[in-house]
Amino acid sequence: MKITFYGAAKSVTGSQHLLEVAGKRILLDCGLSQGRREESERLNHQFGFEPASLDAVVLSHAHIDHSGKLPALVKNGFKGMIFSTGATRDLAAIMLPDSAHIQKADAEYLNKKRAKEDLPPIEPLYDLEDALSAIEKFVSIPYDLSFPIFPGITLRFLEAGHILGSAQVELTMEENGRKKTLLFTGDLGRFDRPILRDPDLSSRPDILITESTYGGRNHEGQEKSLLDLEHVIRRTVKRGGKIVIPAFSVGRTQEVLYFLNLLKVAGRLQDIPVYVDSPLSFNATEVFKLHPEVYDSDLRDLLYAGHSPFQFSNLHFVQSVGESKAINTMKEPMIIISASGMCENGRIRHHLKNNITDPRSTVVLVGFMAEHTLGRVIEERRETVNIFGEPYALNAEVVDIDGFSAHADSDALMRFFRAVSEHVEQVAVVHGEEKSAEALAVLIRAEKNVEVVVPSLGDSIHINGTI
Repeated sequence: MKITFYGAAKSVTGSQHLLEVAGKRILLDCGLSQGRREESERLNHQFGFEPASLDAVVLSHAHIDHSGKLPALVKNGFKGMIFSTGATRDLAAIMLPDSAHIQKADAEYLNKKRAKEDLPPIEPLYDLEDALSAIEKFVSIPYDLSFPIFPGITLRFLEAGHILGSAQVELTMEENGRKKTLLFTGDLGRFDRPILRDPDLSSRPDILITESTYGGRNHEGQEKSLLDLEHVIRRTVKRGGKIVIPAFSVGRTQEVLYFLNLLKVAGRLQDIPVYVDSPLSFNATEVFKLHPEVYDSDLRDLLYAGHSPFQFSNLHFVQSVGESKAINTMKEPMIIISASGMCENGRIRHHLKNNITDPRSTVVLVGFMAEHTLGRVIEERRETVNIFGEPYALNAEVVDIDGFSAHADSDALMRFFRAVSEHVEQVAVVHGEEKSAEALAVLIRAEKNVEVVVPSLGDSIHINGTI
């Protein structure tokens, strides 16, 4: 039994972990890397293993940094099945084609500039046909059902509470007379948050692969986050500016709408237009309605009573490119929510380009910004930022509200570890920048005398062995 880490090792994107057990090769997640442009493109165009050699992929959830490389995997020879929850499959069915479309659109936009500079054109990583081929390979498994995927290997999905359909991946494995249980958290959500159920605490693994995005750091409370959002909207409107919110189309956008609705119902939000500029966000919001099995009781009661927290007056879902461009010609104050969450691709970059030099406007960051992404550069409040290869002065106000994050913070990660760690012998800390991953590793070692590793890219661990 062996696990090799091909992504999200001392970094937050590109989740890929290869499990070799009982003669099978199973990939946990297959995500796109984001960050420095050249480095990300290099990582996204290579795997470190032969895709055709894999027997299966098990997908924790649909976010692109966990699923976005699946079409490239299929394009390069993968023939097996992709196991996920039903909601993850439904989201992937809209997100992977959208990813292909964004890559094509971004390549076309950049190639116009490259042609003027006599540079060779760039090619998208994959196309729509590759995305559709990947979707055909999905096999949906309900939560909490022990499902044998190969002889000696049983899969169970447990609620992760991160986004719609997100799951912890539990694999019970038998090899050479030994039986071990591995638990991969995927992205772990927060406890006592609106919309989704809390993370499941029922697993008792021998080997734990845990995320660490917020290792060593805790979030501010919900009411403070709401108050911060209310205040930034008020002062930006008073200046006559626009509020630009980069947000992932799945999960974060719906949660931001939920909180804006809370402010509106409480009479704390001015009646200004809110534009959700992402066709994927609209489609993902529709998918939410198809999966009441993942809601918490409060959201289920609201929806059954006919009240959608994702809809309110003066809320507009933007579909076409023409509508998106029209927003930037409007002068009045407004809220613009657009993807991608880390500002690495999609329509958000156009909105930033058109508003980031305006001192009246505000960029509100509501999630984690990985190292070397455009979102991180804005978060660091650099004097100038590059968008589509051109420098722009960062004159807009920048506000970071991390209380809206969908990731468990340090206290929640340790609460989770204490609950599941009864039989844990080995822990691998992934999906966190090195400082965060090491901080969580220190906390885990202080909690329990177990082997804890923070792997680098390409490192392997042997079950009951050493790195």
